[in-house]
Amino acid sequence: MDILFKNTTAVTMNPEAPILHNIDIGIQGRKITYIEATTTPPPAAKRMIDGTNKVLMPGLYNCHTHAAMTLFRGYANDRTLEDWLFNYIFPAEQKLTPKLTHTGTMLAIAEMISSGTISFTDMYFFMDEVAGAAHEAGVLANVSNAIIGFDKDSYDFYKDNVYSQTANALDKYHNKNDGRIKVEASIHGVYTSYAPAWKQVTDFAAKHSLGLHVHLSETSTEHNNCISTYNMTPAQVFHKHGVFDLPCIAAHGVWVTDEDIKILAESGVCIAHNPLSNLKLASGLAPVDKMLKGGVNVTLGTDGVASNNSHDLFEEIKMASLLQKYAESDPTAAPAMSVLEMATINGAKSQGRAHESGMLKKGYDADMLMIDFNNPRQMPCYDAALNLAYSTSGRDVEMTICRGQVLYEKGEYKTIDIEKLLYDVKDAMKVFI
Repeated sequence: MDILFKNTTAVTMNPEAPILHNIDIGIQGRKITYIEATTTPPPAAKRMIDGTNKVLMPGLYNCHTHAAMTLFRGYANDRTLEDWLFNYIFPAEQKLTPKLTHTGTMLAIAEMISSGTISFTDMYFFMDEVAGAAHEAGVLANVSNAIIGFDKDSYDFYKDNVYSQTANALDKYHNKNDGRIKVEASIHGVYTSYAPAWKQVTDFAAKHSLGLHVHLSETSTEHNNCISTYNMTPAQVFHKHGVFDLPCIAAHGVWVTDEDIKILAESGVCIAHNPLSNLKLASGLAPVDKMLKGGVNVTLGTDGVASNNSHDLFEEIKMASLLQKYAESDPTAAPAMSVLEMATINGAKSQGRAHESGMLKKGYDADMLMIDFNNPRQMPCYDAALNLAYSTSGRDVEMTICRGQVLYEKGEYKTIDIEKLLYDVKDAMKVFI
């Protein structure tokens, strides 16, 4: 084997054996090939890692990002979504270039892998640059660029640079390296485009067997204006126009109704819950507990750093659970294993990777984290899953592995020149000041 973890605890997210103690786990190539009790004589390994006081778990999935918005961290805070978006972020984004997008995406990836994220679902400009950054860094990614077409009568997807970028990314990156990068189509939202454009995008996606990525009922303003315009909710409008006929991940779902939840579950739409971004922008509180009980595949996302300030998915895990307990006045709502599932196997499912990733299991990809439990934040530990959900910070991540490749270990980036990247970020700031 290439790597053997000895005498460790594993929160596998495998329902057949969710937590294993005193276990050895081995990696050969990109796969997990060995899971046995420590008492079993181990096979030979090129590298042996002592897992005492460490916990292994699957790598995290960040299922709604605008990764290059790391360049706008702290750029415009404490404003409503509409004010923040239309008066600050949209104008700043007009200054973005392919190079700046690549730099911002690499910064996002560096932050993500150092805090345990091995895959992200992105919706942003210059998607070919996003895909390229993910490819260079060795992470998994589903990438898209959302259409925005305010002119109902003249918008043409095939004349939009979104189309040319998507076509270029399809040719260059889609399903290359055995599917590590996947290209998707994207519709920003019901309030930034119209049905004729949605049909063009969904027809294109269907032709190329692509998934879709959309924003859905993020704010009460968006939700209520849609009802005023169409006499339907955003979920009902998208459902009527065939958007949900394809594999789809819908970000936010803050204001979805009980009827919407039924539509989402029956259509197989995955919801990307972004608790911290929704709190910071005062967008509201998504009914996640209802969605989970209603059969919706709910995942977690950080949204853009400009509306969150962090890509640490462990913050989202804890907040997702606590908010549902508060909302439902029920301390058993959204328990630890449920929110950990949202960050792992549910995320893998939303990206079309559930057959190979999202849990620690023989034959699955070695997408995993090693977390140091020998520190004051983690002691004492009576249940590793509870500590992961409620006590763990991204700072506790000691090692991040994607498809068997070590990307990050004890502060060292293996695939990113972090000094050069930070220099490039400081240089990029001059554009926006």
